[in-house]
Order: sequence, then structure tokens, then C-alpha cells
Amino acid sequence: MTCVDPDAFALLRHKDVSSALIEEIAPELLGGTLVAQDGGAHRQARDAIKAAFLPKGLTQAGIGDLFAPIIRARVQAWRDRGDVTILRETGDLMLKLIFSLMGIPAQNLPGWHRKYRQLLQLIVAPPIDLPGLPLRRGRAARDWIDTQLRQFVRDARAHAARTGLINDMVSAFDRSDDALSDDGLVANIRLLLLGGHETTASTMAWMVIELARQPVLWDALVEEAQRVGAVPTRQAELAQCPVAEALFRETLRLHPAVTLLPRRALQDLQLGQQRIPAGTHLCIPLLHFSTSALLHEAPDQFRLGRWLQRREPIRSVDTLQFGTGPHVCIGYHLVWLELVQFSIALALTMHKAGVRPRLLNGAEKGVGAITRPHIRP
Repeated sequence: MTCVDPDAFALLRHKDVSSALIEEIAPELLGGTLVAQDGGAHRQARDAIKAAFLPKGLTQAGIGDLFAPIIRARVQAWRDRGDVTILRETGDLMLKLIFSLMGIPAQNLPGWHRKYRQLLQLIVAPPIDLPGLPLRRGRAARDWIDTQLRQFVRDARAHAARTGLINDMVSAFDRSDDALSDDGLVANIRLLLLGGHETTASTMAWMVIELARQPVLWDALVEEAQRVGAVPTRQAELAQCPVAEALFRETLRLHPAVTLLPRRALQDLQLGQQRIPAGTHLCIPLLHFSTSALLHEAPDQFRLGRWLQRREPIRSVDTLQFGTGPHVCIGYHLVWLELVQFSIALALTMHKAGVRPRLLNGAEKGVGAITRPHIRP
């Protein structure tokens, strides 16, 4: 059942609606992770690590200081090259950020890139487990990655005084009242790798494409970046960048990286006038809601003003791309930091060189590009 009434969001908070369907859709990748768990198991795992992803935890771990030079260096490389295929580049940048977050040495990055690409084959692999086929390669890559992550966990425990997101996750995990198995911790660190890559890279690419489409947006971002003067590195500093934040939010609204949320009804439910029998597979289409006239004025138009001029607090429906209820995305504040940092770095670097994002060959959709004066599809 596809639910297109705004009341559908109540289902995401309902105790008799399960996320276990997600594990059935992608068991090889998402089995044993937060996104596929419910009830006590979900709360136990989430409570053990959520502090590391809150603004205080990210600031204490120095995540903004870690990311800023990486983002600046990559944007400077784009500027110097003249034009790039933007989705490919933002994908590589996000992998670099995540690998740095995990403390992977630079000399090991090529191997991690290769294994990660093989891991992604599990998304589309036919259920045929034979040598050389995607399922076998994907499973081997997952096992290799999990072995490395177990070593990260051991290193974090051996050096408990160190700071960093992985160390903080392990420390919080070990301090929890009901210690979970290391399998759960490793699965959720792997989820950080998966969940933080493609979705954020897609949003980052669409941000650049919208800046290229609408020069007035670029001018507003440049003005803000010059006023701020540097890439923010603390969560508290993000309040100084309302244009960059609005760009991130409006891009997610109009170009959602996740287009639907699957769930299953555990008991008979009532949604408005509709009875939902137990066992029904539910689809909550985020793209429908994010572009619905019931929720947004002029929903098909890209408007920063809808965020800059609002007086009421951000509503859960405004951040629906991160979900709501018990399964709201644990990485929300991390993504917010990454995308504001990226926006300010892009504006400062390109404006200093006298260039701005442009589209090449009349490209208007999908995979865009950037820079010297151009962006290529």
C-alpha cells in the first residue's frame, strides 16, 4: 500500500509498524543494523551510539576540523581542472570524508575504494552464489570490510583516550547498560559507510547544479561566504550560514536522495478512512510529500526564501528525508555539517578565482558538473 496522505507520517511512529521489511529487501547489506530493527533492540543499539552523532559529540571529536581541509583541497582541485563531472566527483569526495572519519591511512585508500565498490554489488546481485558473480564478490568485500572494522574496534579499545567518531561510538557502546555483540557495532559502522556516501554525494551534486542554474543563488552564497570568511568547523558556527543551510534543505526537498520508506503493518491499523490489514507492506513516498502543494507553497520551485523567511521551528515534515519517529536518521547533524562546509568552501574557492558553476552542453538534469566556467553532464 502506497500512502499519499500526510497522515501517513503517523505510521512512522506507530508501535505496530515494523522496519524489518528493510532487512528483507537488502539482507546482505542492512541485516543487523539500526535501520532494520524495532523496539527494544533498536533502542538499545541506538542509545549506545547516538551521543557520538549529536552536535556536542561531533564537536568534541573534531569532525569539522577533520573535514574542512579535505573539502577545501578537493574543491581547489576542481577549480584548477576547469570542468568536472560533478556526481562522480562528489561521490569520491564523500568516500574520502568517510574513510578519513574512520581513520583509514591514505596509503590504504585504494584498497578500500575497490572493496567498497564491490560491496555495492550486493544491492543488485542476483541470488546466485558462484565464483566471479556479484553476490560472491559482494559478500567477500563485506567480509573484508567487517574484518577491518573489527580491528578498528580493537584499536579504539586499546587507545580509549583518543578522540574521533569511531572511538566515541565504541566507547559509548561499551558503556551501555546492556552491552551488545561486536557484530552489531561492526554492522552499524558499516552502515555509516553505506548511508553516508551515495545519499550525501547526490545531494551535494544537486546543490552545485542548482547554483549553476540560478546565478542569484550563487551570488547570495558568495556574499554569505565572504562575510563568514572561512569554512565553519563547529556545529555552533552553522548558524552563521543561513543561506548555505537553506541551500542544503531546499535541495533535499526538491531532489530527495531517498524517495521512499518501506514498512510493514504488524497489526490491523486505521489510517484516516482506510483500514490497513496486518502484514500489509507500506510505502511512504517521500518525493510525493516533499513536492506536495499540501505541504509547500509553489512546491516545484527552488526557493531559498521558504527557509530563510520562516519564523516557526523546523517541523518533522520539513526534514522528512531524514525520516521521523524512532528511526529518524542518526546522521542528520553530520550531514548538515558536511553540506554547509562544502557550500562555503565552494563559494570561497571559486569566487576567489573569478569563476562560478555553470552547466555545459545545456545539461539540466541528473548528473551535472562544475567549474572553471563550466559544469559538464
